[in-house]
Amino acid sequence: MYLRVVKKTRDGIVVQGAKFHITMGAYADEVIVLPTRMMREEEKDYAVAFAVPADTDGLYFLNRASAPRSRKRFAAPMTQYGSSDALTVFDNVFVPWERVFMCGEYAEAGRLALIFANYHRHAYCGCKPGVTDVIMGFAELVAEYSGIEKAQHVRHELADLIAVAELIYAAGIASSVNAQRSSSGVMIPDPIYSNVGRRLAGENIYHEHNVLVAIAGGLPATLPFEDEFINDKTAPFLGKYLARKKGISPEDIHRCFRSISDLTCSGFGAVWQIGGVHGGGSPIMETIAILSNYNLKEKADIARYLAGIDRSGGDGSEIFDGEKKDLEKFREHLRIYRNQ
Repeated sequence: MYLRVVKKTRDGIVVQGAKFHITMGAYADEVIVLPTRMMREEEKDYAVAFAVPADTDGLYFLNRASAPRSRKRFAAPMTQYGSSDALTVFDNVFVPWERVFMCGEYAEAGRLALIFANYHRHAYCGCKPGVTDVIMGFAELVAEYSGIEKAQHVRHELADLIAVAELIYAAGIASSVNAQRSSSGVMIPDPIYSNVGRRLAGENIYHEHNVLVAIAGGLPATLPFEDEFINDKTAPFLGKYLARKKGISPEDIHRCFRSISDLTCSGFGAVWQIGGVHGGGSPIMETIAILSNYNLKEKADIARYLAGIDRSGGDGSEIFDGEKKDLEKFREHLRIYRNQ
């Protein structure tokens, strides 16, 4: 079912298969295809990369759109936008050779997939803190409207949101600062920092929503429909009984809780939460990337040195024998640790 080459001609290739979870693909002018994972030689037909216009014959977007509930009277900026995800089907799509980037180079498929994922996760370290800012903002606002903004347990919950947002953002900055220049001149973000940042985001998204829901209470899930706030007979009841903190208008309270409802218990909110876990790769994929890129043997060698365990046969000349690192570099690391 993976996208693959089914025919080669003098003018190009014909591909068939599908790609899932293509966010906002239906909005794009061009569709760029990359391999899904590492490939073996017998899978070389699946090692394909190319770009085609979105209106190419045989290309279908089986699209699923989601958005906050529409508003009749209480319009708000956050209700003006949504998102879409498509199962993108290639039904014998022809791709001219000049638009083909990879065709059968199976040994490079995994590297290309991982580099793409690295860039995606690096970008996530920038956009995910913005999502947390929205959650944090509504948590602070609803606490204020409920008169509990100074309660210690509320402040501690907000501190959790601050820590997650800023640590993820810091990981993105560190990934940029430690980027390596490729042979083509393009900078590649440091994969350790981009993956630890994205992993932290995916593992905390439901905790962040839990903080918001805990502070807001159950009203976002049971708030009457907007029609009741418009109806001449029922609106006065809501204006009276929705009152909370003195000085906050019933309309502002309504707007706050309806927006939190859109974030936490609507179809759009559910898509947003699941996207927070799996967008750019599930936490297990970041875990795999971290373990495959991190030098744990170096840490074990530090422990051996500090414990007085001699791996060199007596002369102490090669502490990092497995990694072929010299003793002087190791001592420099120790000087840095001691200075810290």
